[in-house]
Amino acid sequence: MFSKRKETLQIDPQQRELYEHARKRILQKKRLFQHFIVFILGSVFMTVLNLVFGFGKDITFFGVNWFVVGILCWAFLFALHFCNVWLFNTFMGQDWADRQMERLVAKQKEEIALLQKDIDLMYPKEDLLQKKEAFIKGKQLTAEEEQKNRKQMITMIAAAGEKNELGKDNDLVWHLPNDFKRFKTLTTDHHIIMGRKTFESFPKLLPNRVHVVISRNKDYEAEGAIVVQNMEDALEITKNDPQPFIIGGGEIYTIGMQHADAIELTRVHEGVFEADTFFPEIDTKVWTLEKEEFHDKDEKHKYPFTYLTYKRK
Repeated sequence: MFSKRKETLQIDPQQRELYEHARKRILQKKRLFQHFIVFILGSVFMTVLNLVFGFGKDITFFGVNWFVVGILCWAFLFALHFCNVWLFNTFMGQDWADRQMERLVAKQKEEIALLQKDIDLMYPKEDLLQKKEAFIKGKQLTAEEEQKNRKQMITMIAAAGEKNELGKDNDLVWHLPNDFKRFKTLTTDHHIIMGRKTFESFPKLLPNRVHVVISRNKDYEAEGAIVVQNMEDALEITKNDPQPFIIGGGEIYTIGMQHADAIELTRVHEGVFEADTFFPEIDTKVWTLEKEEFHDKDEKHKYPFTYLTYKRK
C-alpha cells in the first residue's frame, strides 16, 4: 500500500485531485467505523440502565416511555450507520483503495508513454544521439580553445640597431635609460632565458626574476641561476610561467626565433654601430607588427628609438 502511494507522488494535478478525494473517503470510512462502535456501546449502555437499574421507566414522552423513544431513535441511527459501514466495506474497502491507486498510476504511465511517443516523433533517437555527440565535441573544442587562450607566450626581448646590431664585446653600444626601465617592467616576476656570455655580463643577478642559463658545458655552474644544455630544457623549466623572456645573446635569439610567440624589439635609429653580435632578421611572412611607439632623442637618450611589438602569425 505504501509503495503504491509513493508512486502517485508524480501524478499531474487532475490525478492528484482524484487521489485526494479517495484519501478523504477512506478517512470518512474510518470515522464512520468509529461512530458505529460508539452507537453499539451506547445501545448496550442504555439497555443496561433501563432493564437492570430501572432508569427512566417512570418518565414518559407524549404518553410513551421516553426510553422507548430513545431506543427507537438510537436504533434508527444505528441502522443508518450500519448501512453506511456495510456500503463502505462492500464498495470502498481495501480492494477499492488499491484499485483506485492502480488506476491512477496506470493513467500516469499512459500519459508518460504518449509524451514519449510525441518526443520520439519530434526528436528521433538517432538525431538526439548525433546532437549529443556534437554537443560533447563542442565542449571539448571549447576546452581546447580555452587551453589555446591560456597558451604560454614565449617572448624575445632585445634592443637592436637598424642593421640588427646588438652589441660588441658582450656589451651594448648605446645607453637608453627608458629602454632599461621597459625591460625591467616587462621581465620582472618572469623567467629570463639567456646564454652563458649574457649571464656573465651582468654585474649581479637581476632582482625578482628567475635566471635560466643555456650552456653546452655540462659542468658549467652559475650561482643563483638554473643551468640547462638547450632551449627545449629551458622552456620546460619555464612551463608554468605565462610569459618567459628570451633575452640573448645573438645565438640564443636565433634559436629562440623558432620557439617564440612574440618579439619586443627596441629599434635604435640613426647610429652607425660597430658590433659583433646581431639580432636575426624578422621574416614578415611569419611575423606581424602589431604595435610601434616612437621616442625621439633627448638629453638622456643620444639616439631616437622605436618600441616594436611583433606577434607570430
